[in-house]
Amino acid sequence: MSVMQSPPSSDPPFDDELVGQLLSYTESQIYETKRVGDYRRKIETIVAFSNTEGGHLILGIEDSEKVSGRDRVYGIQENPESVDELRRLLIHRVTPALVEPDLTPPRFIEIGCTLRTGERGSIVIVRVEKSVTVHSVVDGGTYVRLQKSNRQISAAEITDLSMQRGATSFVNGLVPVPFDLLETSYWRDYSSQRRLTRPIAEALRHLGLARENPEGMLCPTRSAVFLFAEEPSGLLDSKCSIRIFHYRGESVEHRTDTNLVRPPKTITGPLIRQISSAIQAVLDDLATGVQMGPLGFEIAQRYPVRVIREAITNAVIHRDYRVPNDIHVRIFSNRIEIESPGGLPGGVTIANLGIVGSKPRNRPLVDHLREFPAPPNLDAGEGVRMMHETMARADLYPPIFLTAPDLPREAVIVFLFNESRPSVWTQVEAYLEKHGEIGNAEVRMLLRTDDPVRASKLLKSWVDLGLLIVSHPEAAKKDRRYRRPSRPVEALLFSTDAGK
Repeated sequence: MSVMQSPPSSDPPFDDELVGQLLSYTESQIYETKRVGDYRRKIETIVAFSNTEGGHLILGIEDSEKVSGRDRVYGIQENPESVDELRRLLIHRVTPALVEPDLTPPRFIEIGCTLRTGERGSIVIVRVEKSVTVHSVVDGGTYVRLQKSNRQISAAEITDLSMQRGATSFVNGLVPVPFDLLETSYWRDYSSQRRLTRPIAEALRHLGLARENPEGMLCPTRSAVFLFAEEPSGLLDSKCSIRIFHYRGESVEHRTDTNLVRPPKTITGPLIRQISSAIQAVLDDLATGVQMGPLGFEIAQRYPVRVIREAITNAVIHRDYRVPNDIHVRIFSNRIEIESPGGLPGGVTIANLGIVGSKPRNRPLVDHLREFPAPPNLDAGEGVRMMHETMARADLYPPIFLTAPDLPREAVIVFLFNESRPSVWTQVEAYLEKHGEIGNAEVRMLLRTDDPVRASKLLKSWVDLGLLIVSHPEAAKKDRRYRRPSRPVEALLFSTDAGK
């Protein structure tokens, strides 16, 4: 029996403090509260969460727009059978089922609390993970989650979302490209490495890189073009190159003469060449584009080469080739930004990045790049963890990943900082992992100081770097709380069965 089907505990852990925290949150892309009953709306929300970034549906708490404070806590005792009915309906009314192999089904976590009447009761937290596929309500449509509501999407949007997730592979699509344009030196290196002897069209068909189209004509897949063509961008009429921009200073200056160290570089060609050429171009820029700090001293570039190699390789093999944009590498005096088109694939989120292992959107590209002579560094799901550990050993800030909703476009950016991390940052990271948010008072405690200005300056520096963002910008400065990007505090509350 799955976790989703397990019955609620007869004596759930009592946690009024947690319920108080839940009452403080407003509805968002990952959070909604509802009283028990009205199955249709709840199933739509669970499906929408799974089709977007995951989320938490709280059963037994009324909407904040209808009532406030502890008067919102009705509990599931209003209709306890309805929770079991919701579990049952999720099995039969969602397609494909949320309990398929390789999927984490919704988890029902019961928490004891004091109800609005003063009696003891409980609520249920339904924790929904981002899914690797796209789910629909039987005879009810397909939904995604907006900031505070669900939206039904069209058939075309379903197809697009499926490709974005990697459930349907865009790179497996067929293209009318002549096979002789793929018979390049890169194909010869690959086929020699694998000891292939058939003509290229037949060899690609046996490799799954070519199939017959509806008219019976054998055509290569987009993967074959990305892997072997001299100029994939031209053949596919799309942007799938790497652009490298090297700036003076720490920001882009939008002026006539710009603040570029040199004209941008464009790296084209098959992916194996793009990866190696881009890595070398970045290392050359770091070695020759010497920058001076504000006091006239040369800025030492301390990035571990292995981390740069991993970040660029990931950008190439995991990007969403459905999005017609190039990869952008931006080099500043204090950081490197690597922007990859498309969101995170499958069930991957910023919160579980580096934990869930490898979830490649473009499986054919990953599999066949490994078969080239001198393949790129493919860490088999350990790359993000390796990046964190390597940057820590170099006494540098950890890499920061940013995507929607904190990024206003369909992309993922990784930031690599050329700045030493103060020892207090390690303590701040540990505090954030446990509590989700931090404020000036906690930073002063970690610094063992009563100076709020010093703590404020540190918090501001971490915000400027992108390591932290303000949780509630409308709050007065002295009351502000800070969190990691794309790590809403409510997402950290439910990391264990007990809800904390």
